[in-house]
Amino acid sequence: MTADSPELARFLRVEIVPSEFPHREHVHIAFEMLKRHDFPETVLIFSRTLRAMAEKAGRPRAFHQTVTIAFLSLVAERMDAGHGGDFAAFARANPDLLEKSALARWYRPERLASEAARRTFLLPDAAFDRAQLPEQVPAPAALPAAHQTKAE
Repeated sequence: MTADSPELARFLRVEIVPSEFPHREHVHIAFEMLKRHDFPETVLIFSRTLRAMAEKAGRPRAFHQTVTIAFLSLVAERMDAGHGGDFAAFARANPDLLEKSALARWYRPERLASEAARRTFLLPDAAFDRAQLPEQVPAPAALPAAHQTKAE
């Protein structure tokens, strides 16, 4: 996709039929949007467009806010880590993101299946095994005091 990407333009005009928009293309469009917009703007535009696509197809419940924002966050994080370039290189460097199951590392199935997760963004489960996280993610005790709550 180039700056004048017809795929991105079709997405933004809600012209893509959901059955012709597999997960890999979701990731591809997310990548292209994050190259052009900051994260909050991408979340807003991407979420609105996906929701409109689902509604247009008569399947409004197909839109899932937590899955959408979580995947956008992962794509943005990987891009920031130097996996930008073009989408082909990004996909080769991040094959896990091309799997719908990528969020299983952070979310239990029942949490993602909840109505709350569909409606709004839910943070990942607190009960996951921190040993599985990448080294650069600090444990709560390692966060500066300004980022900790009184309950901690």
